[in-house]
Amino acid sequence: MSARGQSYRYVGPVELKAAVRPDSGGCPIGSAADFDSWIAELSAAELTEPFTFVVGVDGVLRLAPRRSEHVTCAGGAMVLSADEIGFVRERDRWALSSVSNQSTGYCPDIGSWSAVARALDDVGIERPSSFTHEVVFRRCPDCQEHNIVREDGFVCVFCGSDLPETWNVDLIV
Repeated sequence: MSARGQSYRYVGPVELKAAVRPDSGGCPIGSAADFDSWIAELSAAELTEPFTFVVGVDGVLRLAPRRSEHVTCAGGAMVLSADEIGFVRERDRWALSSVSNQSTGYCPDIGSWSAVARALDDVGIERPSSFTHEVVFRRCPDCQEHNIVREDGFVCVFCGSDLPETWNVDLIV
């Protein structure tokens, strides 16, 4: 746990983390000026799709093209949250159109929203009060597989065992 919130270690396929280069990583967006410079370089077509994002343990939002791996966007490091984020221009300013925590590489808990909210506030982007699409991740205590909990069904889709009510994907931090 960092001073900024729960941090998440990459728990996805090892070959994806092994492919991360030292100079990789998403574009750091720590201010409104950073965001304005980044978004000004994008085409209208690029703006129609969401982007891959992570919030690093430093609290900084990092953005990359949609099909980028979260672990690459994070430069292989731990994160405070991760998934996809979309932007829309409203009343001469940028706002969020969508944001989720569905990164199966990091499996962040829905409580990671607070780190996303702080990072967006630092940049001055209008945002909702929570993820527009929340995903609940759990690791099965019996078969150790990662699960997405749907409709409050805390049952492992792989072996049928009960899943815990609290986040447990990677308790080694």
